Amino acid sequence: MEKPLIESHRAAGARIAEYSGVALPEAYAELEREYVAARESVALFDTNWHAFLALTGRDRVKYLHAISSNNIQALESGQGTLALLLNPQGRIQAELEVYALPEMLLVLSHASLREQTVALLKKYVIGSQVKIEDLTDQMGSLAIEGPRATVIVEQACGVKLADLPEMSIRDVTVEGIACQLVRRSHFGELGAEFIAGRDCISSLWEKLLAGVRAHGGEPIGMVALNALRLEAGVPWFPADFNDGMIPHEAVLENTHISFNKGCYTGQEIVERVRTRGHVNRKRVALKFSSVAPPAAGTKLRAGGAEVGFVTSAAFSPDAKPSIGMGYVRREHFAPGSVVEFDGGTAEVGGS
Repeated sequence: MEKPLIESHRAAGARIAEYSGVALPEAYAELEREYVAARESVALFDTNWHAFLALTGRDRVKYLHAISSNNIQALESGQGTLALLLNPQGRIQAELEVYALPEMLLVLSHASLREQTVALLKKYVIGSQVKIEDLTDQMGSLAIEGPRATVIVEQACGVKLADLPEMSIRDVTVEGIACQLVRRSHFGELGAEFIAGRDCISSLWEKLLAGVRAHGGEPIGMVALNALRLEAGVPWFPADFNDGMIPHEAVLENTHISFNKGCYTGQEIVERVRTRGHVNRKRVALKFSSVAPPAAGTKLRAGGAEVGFVTSAAFSPDAKPSIGMGYVRREHFAPGSVVEFDGGTAEVGGS
């Protein structure tokens, strides 16, 4: 089934491409125009790479707390957090956004892996009063972000975005459309994500687009969004971390893990690495010498030996010429280290 905003994008002349198994708008206009709008005014973009899951039942919080990497029990109604599902070897099986609502946990994961994620969640429902419902085909989402986002959100639904904690969720209405607003940054600016029923998400897009354009903003595609989030150092699942990595390699300890919540699947490995060991590779920022960004999977070398690989890359109008993320071995962790690839060199930045 096509994602709910695809026809709106096609009607606006956007190019459509596949990103991690999901069809999304690649671009509406030239990169520079979309990039400048996001940095100087505001951007509207499609976030329908999500799968939407509802967890209900009296044990829902206890259950998800016991199998995921973050502290779900600490969430009060209206709060959200990031978490991981790990296997017993500590490898990342899924990234979750978890939002506590009065009668359920709303869980967002990646649409291309939703069947595997649902199966993994159901695997642990043993004697628990928990129901897992896949709402992906009934829901849709979009986001606005940039310096003018807070003005547009307040005009659209009366909410002062800056007053909300990050990853908090609220019920709102936008010109008669009931939806949920999440304060959520995708590329380091002040931003909001709107979640609504599939049957009204296109109308919501058009209403917010009018406000965005009134403030000099633009809809942006994944090319611009990829450059923006790489500049902000935001990793994407499953592009930049997946079941080939453990959290410490992906540098997710400060965002996705609670170290004082007790046991969960994979916790023993996470704690062992934290207290007694180190990783031999980790995710780092990369700045490439070439204008053309190298493809994901491009091998990185030093002294003729393979020392890592690229996971994501993009041309950056600000950093110039191209930036990205990848994994390098520990002897190349230091910022300023230089590695090679077919087509140029890459300087290692922070993680």
